[in-house]
Amino acid sequence: MKKSILAIALTAACAGSVWAQANDTLAKIKGSGSVTLGVRESSGLGYTLGNGKYVGFHTEMGERIIADLQKQLGLSKLETKYQPVTSQNRIPLLQNGTVDLECGSTTNNAARQKDVAFAVTTYVEEVGIAVRTNSNVHQVKDLNGKSVATTTGTTSVQTLRKNERASGIDFKEVYGKDHADSFLLLESGRAEAFVMDKSILAANIAKSKNPGEFKILDEVLSVEPIACMLRKDDPAFKKAVDDSIKRQIKDGSLAKLYDKWFMQPIPPANVNLKMPLTDSTKAAWANPNDKPMEEYAKK
Repeated sequence: MKKSILAIALTAACAGSVWAQANDTLAKIKGSGSVTLGVRESSGLGYTLGNGKYVGFHTEMGERIIADLQKQLGLSKLETKYQPVTSQNRIPLLQNGTVDLECGSTTNNAARQKDVAFAVTTYVEEVGIAVRTNSNVHQVKDLNGKSVATTTGTTSVQTLRKNERASGIDFKEVYGKDHADSFLLLESGRAEAFVMDKSILAANIAKSKNPGEFKILDEVLSVEPIACMLRKDDPAFKKAVDDSIKRQIKDGSLAKLYDKWFMQPIPPANVNLKMPLTDSTKAAWANPNDKPMEEYAKK
């Protein structure tokens, strides 16, 4: 009888420990000696060069966060595992523990905050329209009756529909499974425009066979805060991530990283995106916060 009670108690303790680990990412990382970073394959803030090599502004910033976590946890070694995610699976993979931290191109909004937490904003994105250089589309109203591409599972889908209603126009939406697929719809002529974050548009144009054949229109459809994503209800891990980002802002290393990826030639084609730091992103760095995009819409 005593043995049975002890066994039950040990089982309960183990279950409690597993639950605690699931809600304590720092403990999970320290116990496993590894951290899994969610990365993107064709985003403006992070992309792949192939053969398991992931680069970009947010990818490299995420690597610096992990280096700070290693110091905080007092680990002599911390393995970084890279897990590519898409717009559709990034939240489930974070929730089920496959990914510990996602630093891609995820918009912080009120709906997502119900399922996940966000670090402080590190990039304020403008959603825009990419077209062919010789296109007769000059603003959103010119999309009437045309096929417009965007990526499944992104906030740009809602932005597109909102602008469609507001402008009183009607266009056909076509969806790519990821950003590269969406750009291919534009490149192949199956869509006359691609609506997405301007950094993503710029990166895909830069990587295309003929970058001069495409342009991004000046019109801004929405402004969205982009941030690294982590599991909810894990304040210690969020603080550690936020502290690292604030350190990178304060010591100027984040600004240097931005310059590297947006104002200098980048691989694989050594194209310069020429995207200066915007006032909105500067403001987010000056006053670090995790406000959702709905707060930006009030301005």
